[in-house]
Amino acid sequence: MQTKAFSATRPSRMETARVARKVTAQATASAPATPKASVSSGSDPLMLRALRGEAVERPPVWMMRQAGRYMKVYQDLVKKHPSFRERSENVDLSVEITLQPWHAFKPDGVVLFSDILTPLAGMNIPFDIGSGNGPVIFEPIRTLEQVKKVSKLIPEESCPFVGESLRQVREAVGSSAAVLGFVGAPFTLATYIVEGGSSKNFAHIKRLAFGQPEVLHALLDKLADNVADYCRYQADTGAQVIQIFDSWASELMPQDFDVFAGPYIKKVINSFRATHPHVPIILYISGGGGLLERMAACNPDCVSIDQSVDIVDGIKRIGTGFAVQGNMDPGILFGSKSTIEARVMDVIKKARSQGVRHVMNLGHGVLPGTPEENVATYFEVARTAHQRW
Repeated sequence: MQTKAFSATRPSRMETARVARKVTAQATASAPATPKASVSSGSDPLMLRALRGEAVERPPVWMMRQAGRYMKVYQDLVKKHPSFRERSENVDLSVEITLQPWHAFKPDGVVLFSDILTPLAGMNIPFDIGSGNGPVIFEPIRTLEQVKKVSKLIPEESCPFVGESLRQVREAVGSSAAVLGFVGAPFTLATYIVEGGSSKNFAHIKRLAFGQPEVLHALLDKLADNVADYCRYQADTGAQVIQIFDSWASELMPQDFDVFAGPYIKKVINSFRATHPHVPIILYISGGGGLLERMAACNPDCVSIDQSVDIVDGIKRIGTGFAVQGNMDPGILFGSKSTIEARVMDVIKKARSQGVRHVMNLGHGVLPGTPEENVATYFEVARTAHQRW
């Protein structure tokens, strides 16, 4: 029986740009259309073709945090190399870890093993990532004088290992999978920089936001420029898709997102798209169910929806012009094989019913302790979805 390919109708970039200029952060945004590639090739990775809106037989699949903590081969490597920064900044180790899940599960997207804080050292912001206490910013930035010392990022000088790792990963996977790079959004980077690391109540950055907003805006503006340059560097060295993580933006009230997060995400996207219009951009906000319309107004190519929202409801809120990513609860991967099969197909069928471009993913990163055989089931079901619907 012949399988029917699926695709979605897409507006032109010019049409979308005209609409997007009229969209406020409070309104449902019209979607950007990634410009047509100069040559549309069936040999390109499935994920790229799906994001462009080409007809594909099934949605591509990958998992956030798919490289790392739940895999025994990674855990064994950690025993020999306990430093996270060594693992992520040594090219041989980063490439090996990045490719571990690709060898095991053959996802359609291969995301670089790295961290959103990696470029900070190149901005004159020294940091470390401990094995037990997470990231530590040695000199938290809370004054305008400190902001002035934040330097322009030159990634090829400060983190050349990222570029070399991406080159090697791209060479290893060829056209079998899309290579993903990623960055932290300005507000999320600022929370670490201002708080001095992870935080439970975000008191320092909120004190800055509501007490000395000019200081925070100065920091966010510098970060946005540097993040856009970091996106460019990753795309130039092998990344075919860029995902922006704004992990802590959901800690803001929506009206404050419009001031301290949304404008700087837009600045990154607009700057990067001006030089790399054919590289799709995915935007993900953890706990961002209440911000979907605002995420859409930032004008990414793909909105990654977390598990707090039914995917059909989410699509109805942002419109069908965007590609969507997500959104299975990663906790389901602790369940039975039949449960995993049913829930993967539930997400895929729901997205397909709305006529959108869809990238199957979790609503959050895969959790530590997730059984590898269950991850294998997740990928197998998604890869054969077109034989199941």
